[in-house]
Amino acid sequence: MEARRLRRFARAHAHTLLPLRSRQRISNTISCWYCDLKISALNESIYIFGQKHARFLRVWFTIGTGFSLSVLLGVVMMLIFQLTSFLTQHNGMEKLNDLFSNLLFGFSPTFLGFKMSFTNFGYLLVSTMISIAVHELGHAVAAASEGIQMEYIAVFIAAVFPGALVGFNQEVLETKSRSSVLRIYCAGIWHNAVCGAACGVALLLLPFIFSPLYIHGESPMVLKVLSTSPVSGYLLPGDVIVSLDGIKIHNAHDWLELATLIEKMTLQNSSHIEDVNGSVIDDGRKGYCAPSSVVEKSPKLPPMIKQPSCPDNLTAFTTFPCSIRKEDQIQNISKSMLCLNAADIVKLKRCDGLKTTDHNGSSCLCSKDELCISPVQAPGVAWVEITYHRPFSQQCLGLWKNLSAGGLATSEFGESCDGTFLFVGDMVSMAQSVWLTLYQPRWSSAFAAYLPDMIEKLLMCTFHVSLTLALVNCLPVYFLDGESILEVSICYITFFNPRGRRIFLQACLFVGSAISCLLLLRTFLKFW
Repeated sequence: MEARRLRRFARAHAHTLLPLRSRQRISNTISCWYCDLKISALNESIYIFGQKHARFLRVWFTIGTGFSLSVLLGVVMMLIFQLTSFLTQHNGMEKLNDLFSNLLFGFSPTFLGFKMSFTNFGYLLVSTMISIAVHELGHAVAAASEGIQMEYIAVFIAAVFPGALVGFNQEVLETKSRSSVLRIYCAGIWHNAVCGAACGVALLLLPFIFSPLYIHGESPMVLKVLSTSPVSGYLLPGDVIVSLDGIKIHNAHDWLELATLIEKMTLQNSSHIEDVNGSVIDDGRKGYCAPSSVVEKSPKLPPMIKQPSCPDNLTAFTTFPCSIRKEDQIQNISKSMLCLNAADIVKLKRCDGLKTTDHNGSSCLCSKDELCISPVQAPGVAWVEITYHRPFSQQCLGLWKNLSAGGLATSEFGESCDGTFLFVGDMVSMAQSVWLTLYQPRWSSAFAAYLPDMIEKLLMCTFHVSLTLALVNCLPVYFLDGESILEVSICYITFFNPRGRRIFLQACLFVGSAISCLLLLRTFLKFW
């Protein structure tokens, strides 16, 4: 192990033979760009644990060494692929390049499925602390199993980047075999991978663990509605989202995905009437079968008006009678405008797509005494029905008691606890302003509603951060575990002399650091 610098671990100046504690007083470092906090309270406890289970731990960390070397090789191949793709400007591999970059550096616009906020930053901070603690604990326990007692664990901030390291006695560390040193260096990566896997398994088992207290996966429940949300006052914490525009919602992903799809379709189909198969007019808009008597009594709007405005919170609709010819329908779109109560109209039978008969009048979605009416929508503005269930309202809880006592019909119970309201506006911003969870508590409690969501987000965040930390430390770059692992691994190449090993190591680290910086910069620019 000639000329090995062991950059990953701090150099201790004590010359006592371990496992004796260093007699030098450990001091913290504070400067304008770097500060750290050194902790030595756990030294003896970790050393005793490592020595007590040394045989098992050596096997455990030997497995970790094989895993880490395999991941290091895979990361090197990814870097080579990224460099080749960048130099050749191969556009067909853009998605694969983005995937590799997100895997290596952990940046993704859809990370965790929610936008960054103060609360979510808290999850990220806690999960980062857990991942770093697991990483450094791996190094400390691996060293203890090899008979090396750590001198301190240092938590530091360099510029704006937080981190941690473990300090060992340099002289004792250099007396150990290459395989022992590799086990120590690879322990952090191995522990991060195991931590990520444990979080993944916990996420899968979470619904079964909470099943006695929570209903999972039926429909998402509202945790919070932002005060600036356009549906604030319509949806309340504890409400269960049943459907969006008649489509069943199963989870928060469905909610966001369907909102995005509706927004996209609204922009594409805004107020266009198309001739389909020469007989049916269908533009994908919503239609309702309104009784002719209601239409006749409703306030009418002036013909050919560009921006219809109805009084008393009424909504403008356009009529599409079933009995007229299709060439006359286009002319009647702007002429037959009326004002109706949207809350009453949405309860009527649907004639979606404004599907009307051909000129023979052979069939119609509405009856003869009904008219198919459609809301007049501004270009790019969605018209969506949101159906919800309010299980913990006082009215619904009272009805549930009556239902249990046999004094209420099931249909009456459903009608009293369910509700539907209309939303007109930007679907994506509305959907993002509502926080949902898949867990519905079996009893009314604000904290009970938040508990599984908090645990789920923390596990998910720790899963991502821990695996990202493992991959980043496998990069062949300066100042990370990858440098030390690569340095020791090169010593196994016998046809290199000491000078050749140093040159080869520096070349690998320089190229690896340069490629990693380019990829990191590219990922940041795409993310922002």
